[in-house]
Amino acid sequence: MTEEEKEEIKSFKDLGLCDELVEACDSLGWNTPTKIQVEAIPHALGGSGKTGAFALPILHALLESHSKQGYKSAPVFFALVLSPTRELAIQIAEQFEALGSGINLKCAVLVGGVDIMQQQIALGKRPHIIVGTPGRLVDHLTNTKGFSLRMLKYLVLDEADRLLNEDFEKALDDILNVIPRDRHTYLFSATMTKKVKKLQRACLRNPVKIEAASKYSTVDTLKQQYRFIPAKYKDCYLVCILTEMSGCTSMVFTRTCDATRLLAFILRNLNIRAIPISGQMTQAKRLGALNKFKSGECNVLVCTDVASRGLDIPSVDMVINYDIPTNSKDYIHRVGRTARAGRSGVAISLVNQYELEWYLQIEKLIGKKLPEYPAQEEEVLQYLESVTEAKRLSQMKLKEIGATKKRRGGDDEDEDIERYLGVKGKSSKKVKRK
Repeated sequence: MTEEEKEEIKSFKDLGLCDELVEACDSLGWNTPTKIQVEAIPHALGGSGKTGAFALPILHALLESHSKQGYKSAPVFFALVLSPTRELAIQIAEQFEALGSGINLKCAVLVGGVDIMQQQIALGKRPHIIVGTPGRLVDHLTNTKGFSLRMLKYLVLDEADRLLNEDFEKALDDILNVIPRDRHTYLFSATMTKKVKKLQRACLRNPVKIEAASKYSTVDTLKQQYRFIPAKYKDCYLVCILTEMSGCTSMVFTRTCDATRLLAFILRNLNIRAIPISGQMTQAKRLGALNKFKSGECNVLVCTDVASRGLDIPSVDMVINYDIPTNSKDYIHRVGRTARAGRSGVAISLVNQYELEWYLQIEKLIGKKLPEYPAQEEEVLQYLESVTEAKRLSQMKLKEIGATKKRRGGDDEDEDIERYLGVKGKSSKKVKRK
């Protein structure tokens, strides 16, 4: 497709989609195709953006199969979408179901942390689309009677660079060994790695590479800043920024699960409506935290990189890198949670003396020097006393919860933590300055 032809595309109908899917796009408020959709959908036919780029052509092909074979003989297990995280898999399935609501689409989600029997029942209903994480899918391929992907027509690896690392290598190999070689395969990723290129060469026939951006770039509507600070004052800077931007919806990224929990406790003690999400939480708790954040009940989500991949939370105004990622490409995914679909957003990186090298790698990757976040240290340090006290109380509470768990001999620590984080009056202290 020439550049002139791309510029002429103003609607999904212009992309050649069938009327049912054009109507589904309209009902979701998808009026104009995004750049990745304009690039990807014509090739495929021959969230918005990325999910729509593979979901729409798959549903178009499924409808064509309906018309040729009749609904009763329409293929089941038609497409498989793999995701590195449970939350992203659930989000993808929700978009498939929304787009396919008018065509009786059946979709099954196979992720860990959820009752496997319920998933087996869903597979027994012979869904058209399966969305899941690699480990749980392998569990079903091994243990669920009558479940096979021998007739699969489409395979999608979403966040392909993450799926192709060693964490998923064995499960992915097991899956590739039992699905047909004669299939359509899509690899989607915001960052291209050597492993993605290698798989593209080894596993794909006549591959087409589509780039919405030719380098590791961030959108123009994203305002990016950094602040070089002493490690001992990082909590103060975080509280200062969140207090000054109290009307914003923010995501705060940390490096460890323990840090998400401690930071959420500290912020709650300072009357900031924060909630943590990390890979150590049960699936129900993770979804509950996301829902509280999306609904506005909590306006600060403290998270690890489990929340940086693909999640579409349109209302995020600000991303704060409390801990600088050791892999510079993770920065692209983190800051991509804001300034989505043409909106504006802010990303602030708090860099201490031990993280400078990682931060310089980020600037090298994105190809530009970022401006410094303006803050007067004297003003920031006015929070020091209240932040120090909040941290002391939070560490005591975490220690108490840990001791209670040990006495009970159970694993209900999540419930204790959630109960504590849900308290809005008794344990909260107003942020005070000296």
